[in-house]
Amino acid sequence: MRLRPLLLPALLLFLPAIVHAEPTLAVRWNDVLLECVRRGKLGPPMVARAIAETHTCGYDAWAMYDDVAVATRTSADQRRPAVERTDENRRKAYSYAEYRALLDLFPAQADFIRQQMSALGYDPDDASQDPAAAAGVGNVCAKAVTDFRHGDGSNQLGDLHAGAYSDYTGYAPVNTSDSIVDPNRWQPLSFADGAGGFVTPGFVAPHWGGVVSFALPSASALRPEPPARWPHGSYVAQAEEILRLNAHLDDREKMIAEYWADGPHSELPPGHWMLFADFVSARDAHTLDQDVVMFFAVGNAVMDAGIATWEAKRFYDSERPITAIRFLKAGKQVLATVPGVGRQVIDGADWAPYQPASFVTPPFPEYPSGHSAFSAAAAEVLARSTGSDVFGGEVTFGPGSGRVEPGVVPAHAVTLHWPTFSAAADEAGMSRRYGGIHFEQGDLASRKLGREVGTLVWEKAMGYVHGGPAAHARIEPRLQAAGAAPEATGGLALVGANPVRGAGRFSFALARAGHVRLRVVDVRGRAVATLLDGEVGAGAHEAGWAGSPAPGVYFALLEAGGRKESRRFVVVE
Repeated sequence: MRLRPLLLPALLLFLPAIVHAEPTLAVRWNDVLLECVRRGKLGPPMVARAIAETHTCGYDAWAMYDDVAVATRTSADQRRPAVERTDENRRKAYSYAEYRALLDLFPAQADFIRQQMSALGYDPDDASQDPAAAAGVGNVCAKAVTDFRHGDGSNQLGDLHAGAYSDYTGYAPVNTSDSIVDPNRWQPLSFADGAGGFVTPGFVAPHWGGVVSFALPSASALRPEPPARWPHGSYVAQAEEILRLNAHLDDREKMIAEYWADGPHSELPPGHWMLFADFVSARDAHTLDQDVVMFFAVGNAVMDAGIATWEAKRFYDSERPITAIRFLKAGKQVLATVPGVGRQVIDGADWAPYQPASFVTPPFPEYPSGHSAFSAAAAEVLARSTGSDVFGGEVTFGPGSGRVEPGVVPAHAVTLHWPTFSAAADEAGMSRRYGGIHFEQGDLASRKLGREVGTLVWEKAMGYVHGGPAAHARIEPRLQAAGAAPEATGGLALVGANPVRGAGRFSFALARAGHVRLRVVDVRGRAVATLLDGEVGAGAHEAGWAGSPAPGVYFALLEAGGRKESRRFVVVE
């Protein structure tokens, strides 16, 4: 097994050593992006936008060398001629586009970003705008996207209000850090800054509902129903439920709360799911083409999830559990988990979530949940991108590796495993309830919102991939399109029944005659069967697999014309 560090030194995400051991170029740039996020100080919705913007720049440059796909900001008539559509040009243009996007988004990390460009063998100072040069294509495509995003309402440049990404709408909290004027409204909190003092951060990005989305009809189009309000009984009931969860946390639940917390100096919730996209790329032996499309879609899904969620957060301006519980229980005895001490009876005025003391609760309103929306949207897109909800990721915590109670929790190793993307998204939502950050309603409402966002983004993204943004019908990725003809794909398509019972059949299409190799391998890359290895003419073809392998996950690998495509499928009894 190959191990890939994830969020904490004690946490490892297990990746099977499958067919393509080396990450694709898209994965390499995605990892540079996530390292910039870790080193920076952007909030969750800004990170989601940075992910979408970077991978949209890369996608647009890639589209200039594709036979069918169209870019989001560069016209189709700028597509490069067939003679220029080489792998090297595609890779170079993609790299320059992602590089320019990262420099624009993370200027403080310029030295680091330049080093990554040089490590790939590209000149970081090549600012060509020549459309006949791959570097020029990448630079031009990135400029078109970044120029558009400079005016998208995010205030990235600080030209709408002093300070990058600062609020220009005049939001002011009703409550103060030491006074609850309205128990239904958000309260800014003070907490230790790690240097002996205290900080009281304001609402991060109250203006974010005004950011231009990728696929939403409007920022408020998916706004959920109102949250529970005091003095209604449901307000009290949701607070009591958080108290109950907190008082009875076991080691597994504590680790779930920690793993998904994604606080400062991490990839944050949107970036967490981009790590999962890395996992999928390795697991499914992706080509660069497949990763470009997947990162483009997942990135825009988390961006739009952030826009829809923050619009509702600003609209409802709802209290966090810590505010509601202290309001309801001040002067009363409650049972709580106190880090480093254990289960104790304390004054309700002193109750705190199961979180590090330096980051007690995120600085923005509770309803609805950002974690749940980011996760559900990304899970929806990853499932659609791979053609299945099957995930298979897992993490392991070593004894004493927790951050809230280091050296103590967990008492024994704890492994979290997610059979499906949906299960991972659901656990992400539940983690915030274990951690005392969100109420049940905020979690569940955002899971629904996220799935709706994911659907809208996927359909619009596939419209671009298939040749036009108006093609919003529900369709599968072009490289896996069932029954696709060569003239429709301009290349290869690999399809087959999924799941497979008994014998399997796979069809593919070739634009030109040539040598074709079609194999079946297991998740460890071990050969199971060779279905075809020889010369094949242009047109549609089909190959059968008469084997009877054990139930499990397999990959059909097609190599032809210098390109590779893969199709993951599941064999069932």
